[in-house]
Amino acid sequence: MESLTRRKFIRQTACAALGTTGLLSTIWDLRRVNAATTVGDYKALVCLFLYGGNDANNVLIPNDAASYQVYSNARGSLAIPRTDLLPVTLATGDGRHFGFHPNLPELANLFNQGKLTMVTNVGTLVGPTTRNDYVNGTAAVPENLFSHEDQAVQWMTSVPDRGDIRTGWGGRSADLLASLNGNSKVSLALSIAGTNTFEVGNTVIPYLISPGGSLGLRGIGSRNQNAITRIQGFKNLLALPHTNLFEAAYADTMSRSIEQNEILSTALRGVTALQTAFPSTDLGRQLAMVAKLIAARSALGMQRQIFFCAVGGYDTHGDQMAAQAGLLTELSGAMNAFYSATVELGVDQSVTTFTASDFGRTLPSNGGGSDHGWGSHQFVMGGAVHGNKLYGTFPTLAVNGPDDTEDGRWIPTTSVDEFSATLARWFGVASSDMSTVFPNIGRFAHPNLGFLG
Repeated sequence: MESLTRRKFIRQTACAALGTTGLLSTIWDLRRVNAATTVGDYKALVCLFLYGGNDANNVLIPNDAASYQVYSNARGSLAIPRTDLLPVTLATGDGRHFGFHPNLPELANLFNQGKLTMVTNVGTLVGPTTRNDYVNGTAAVPENLFSHEDQAVQWMTSVPDRGDIRTGWGGRSADLLASLNGNSKVSLALSIAGTNTFEVGNTVIPYLISPGGSLGLRGIGSRNQNAITRIQGFKNLLALPHTNLFEAAYADTMSRSIEQNEILSTALRGVTALQTAFPSTDLGRQLAMVAKLIAARSALGMQRQIFFCAVGGYDTHGDQMAAQAGLLTELSGAMNAFYSATVELGVDQSVTTFTASDFGRTLPSNGGGSDHGWGSHQFVMGGAVHGNKLYGTFPTLAVNGPDDTEDGRWIPTTSVDEFSATLARWFGVASSDMSTVFPNIGRFAHPNLGFLG
């Protein structure tokens, strides 16, 4: 089992605190369904959060001679040799040439098949921001810019200018669409990577599950008669009247968790084993569980599901070349297996997977790695993706260039709001509800980037 690092502990407890506060906040009346969808139309969103800040400068690299030389000069010791790049073909035919990191062969293949795309230079923004405004100090910028914890949460909330937001855009989307799941007793939002703000809604409460299955209660989880008697006794205690608010809240949460655990465990036992082989990595195991949960969708009564997976280690201040190579190998293999599993299940058109990360990283090297950046590039994968294309504006790879803060950090040209709203629209959130899910979306010109059909 992975050791609990100080950073991971701080991150998880911070997210848990945010989630708990959000659940106690005023309940919005979001249970109406004013959505561009119909009952029976299954869809799932899968968020892959890369904690630490993935250096996307070495994920998507210019691959024509002149542009590559500019990149190489700026990156110095961090430059990937051009001969190692995996060429990707752009369907736009605009004359640009790019390559993927050599440890992303599966994702390069999916890109060339049209099943994967990238959104370039996307990041947290209060509003459209120019270099002049930033350098002159006149631009409104996200709170605590370049901070891991703050920027990760802002990616999840899509609200970078208010620290009092306690729900994520996934959770707010789930609030609107939960009624599509009818009387299902299992939460629309399922996390295989612990607590997170992304899935916290005002009415929807995320349910945590491990890569090995539903967690249950320790000591009373077996199915022998003694265990059955113990769990029934515990249920009876929870069902007693509770006048104390905290006791009542505890009893309600525990009762709901026990019920969901029993439903999930039964449904997962009924799933036919997939033929798709997943890599034996942290992310591979998480996505294998997501695939099983999708396979159990009918038994669970699900028309909409949101999943959260995550891996750490992307804070590559040192030893970046080796560290990132291993991380990208894990990412590419796990994402490819998951896409294959959706094809096997016949839901590849209905499942969209996307990456997110705290921020990008600096273009210049700090000696052995790179430092905290801002704008970055993100993957979007699935049968509904309009692939073979890049969306957004690829930055000019020049320190002190038009997209730079002055130190090799890209000022995002596409906001998290625009990126996330495109995903939410595909998921079924109606145009009339976009401002509820994304309070700042009206500040930006492209609420639908067009990368999903």
